[in-house]
Amino acid sequence: MEYGEDVKRRLKRLEGQVRGVLNMMEEEKPCKDVVSQLSAVRSAADKAIAYVVAVNLENCILEEQEKGNDTSKLVKEAVDLLVKSR
Repeated sequence: MEYGEDVKRRLKRLEGQVRGVLNMMEEEKPCKDVVSQLSAVRSAADKAIAYVVAVNLENCILEEQEKGNDTSKLVKEAVDLLVKSR
């Protein structure tokens, strides 16, 4: 799979969020604020995972359809991958 600039941008943003959480910890910010930001990091990671799976699934389905193959197995694998990532 080729990873485009959009997914790389998402991960760079996520990297910045993690650095922000580390700074908050260094500054001894309240637990509630740190946990809130960690939750945002987790949400961003979940969205990045979903995006990667969706783009890959779309590409795989198109390839399989061109070959005249059934795509139901690909969809099941993608769903299993998303479930496993949680």
